[in-house]
Amino acid sequence: MSTTEIAKDSAEGSSRSSTGNHHQQPQQPPPLSRYESQKRRDWNTFGQYLKNQRPPVALSQCNCNHVLEFLRYLDQFGKTKVHLHGCVFFGQPDPPAPCTCPLRQAWGSLDALIGRLRAAYEEHGGSPETNPFGNGAIRVYLREVRECQAKARGIPYKKKKKKKNQIKVPHDEAKSSKQQKQHAS
Repeated sequence: MSTTEIAKDSAEGSSRSSTGNHHQQPQQPPPLSRYESQKRRDWNTFGQYLKNQRPPVALSQCNCNHVLEFLRYLDQFGKTKVHLHGCVFFGQPDPPAPCTCPLRQAWGSLDALIGRLRAAYEEHGGSPETNPFGNGAIRVYLREVRECQAKARGIPYKKKKKKKNQIKVPHDEAKSSKQQKQHAS
């Protein structure tokens, strides 16, 4: 088989194999999506965090307090300026000058992280009932972070209103119900 035939076969997805190539490459699984990759990284990071505790914490012994400690630990790597109450820029969305207020993890980042870790926990055999990432204390913590950051930036957080479901009647059904009303009169 010539090289042009091999190239043509591979381009066309032919199942015919060349006789010169006896070693077949194992098929690679499709690459993970960005979400799946991030979820795996987050899960590994949390697992490493538990191992580094003194004494180390087994995943089966993990509870919502470990998750809260992990979220507070992550704050040191944050990039969002959160003004303190005594800061002259507290409540200003666009401060005119730099200040010494701390950088924190943004609420949206923490919320997304908890969502990924919650899913990963269950994918790794944890039950939804014992999922420490779904605990009410985590939701309360995230709500407090959201409100605190919104006040510090002077931008009140407003929950998006859900669109009301409008029931649309297909054209034929509307026509038949109209005809039924006319016949009843």
